Amino acid sequence: MSNPWYTRKWVAISLHVLFWSLIFAFPFILRPLMDNGKPRAHNPNYNGFYYLSIAGNLVRLVIFYVNAYLFIPLLIYRKRYAGYVAALLGALGALLLLDRLFFQLFIEGFHYNVWSFFAFNLPFFLFVIVASSAFRVIKDRVEETQRNKERETENLRTELAFLRSQVSPHFMFNIMNNMVALARKKSDLLEPSLIKLSSLLRYMLYETAERVSLQKEIEYLQSYIDLQRQRFGSHVTIEASLEIPDQAYEIEPMLLIPFVENAFKHGTGSAQSHISIELSVENHLLRFTVRNTVEDNQPVAKDGTSGIGLANVQRRLALLYGEKHSLLITRKDNWFIATLQIVLN
Repeated sequence: MSNPWYTRKWVAISLHVLFWSLIFAFPFILRPLMDNGKPRAHNPNYNGFYYLSIAGNLVRLVIFYVNAYLFIPLLIYRKRYAGYVAALLGALGALLLLDRLFFQLFIEGFHYNVWSFFAFNLPFFLFVIVASSAFRVIKDRVEETQRNKERETENLRTELAFLRSQVSPHFMFNIMNNMVALARKKSDLLEPSLIKLSSLLRYMLYETAERVSLQKEIEYLQSYIDLQRQRFGSHVTIEASLEIPDQAYEIEPMLLIPFVENAFKHGTGSAQSHISIELSVENHLLRFTVRNTVEDNQPVAKDGTSGIGLANVQRRLALLYGEKHSLLITRKDNWFIATLQIVLN
């Protein structure tokens, strides 16, 4: 999906260059009116006033971007309106001091008049602030619209992947074979295993809405781990500590399972396979760590049967949580470690 032309970077830069070119050229556009038919010799401070205008516009340029990138996000967006008014008054005061300094440098034979400064500069200052604020609001609105479109596209793109491959066919095949063996033995483990598999499939098919409760996501993970524990038995050491938080949190569905799938996919091939899964929530921060042993020369790479893969999970995390998450994937000695932290609402 191509982005609209007005969201392209070169368009934004061109508009800014055009805007400030017109501002800086404004005194030269008015040159015939300022001359009023008089020869330049009758205007001894002609060049001085132009230098003063250019210097003043440089200060206004700084105020424009300081307001857009500092004052509005740090004060207006945080509803610190009194601080914002104080910041604008400070910017106006700085403009006054610099204007007086430039006047003394470039203009000779004239006395600086503060009231003249306000008469000529206050309307222009207000125009710069309004233009800067409008620029910031429009910029944020366009970026938010783009993010929403990306989220919608990502959700549509991954919805089918959730249904087809979140639990790999290889895993389902082995679980069903294991249950056939339990049925032949008339084992008491058959019924609870079927219940876990049923709940796992029900969650995948019917409960993966836009957001789900963290408790249901944890229960889904636990069912998956229990079935894998039953499948591998004593051949794989599995440690799982999934703490259900006291508060009701929500999370994007099927966000954690790829890490667990990856651990069982790549961490069960050695004689001393070990998988450790930990999940906890404290002060609205979810900590999720998955560790699995790997052989010395074993590459850790995804294939087409292991869910949506860690690379796609990283993209989903970036789109859905942005700076509210951190993901660290490392391989140390014979351990592959994925550590995820998410700030929950």
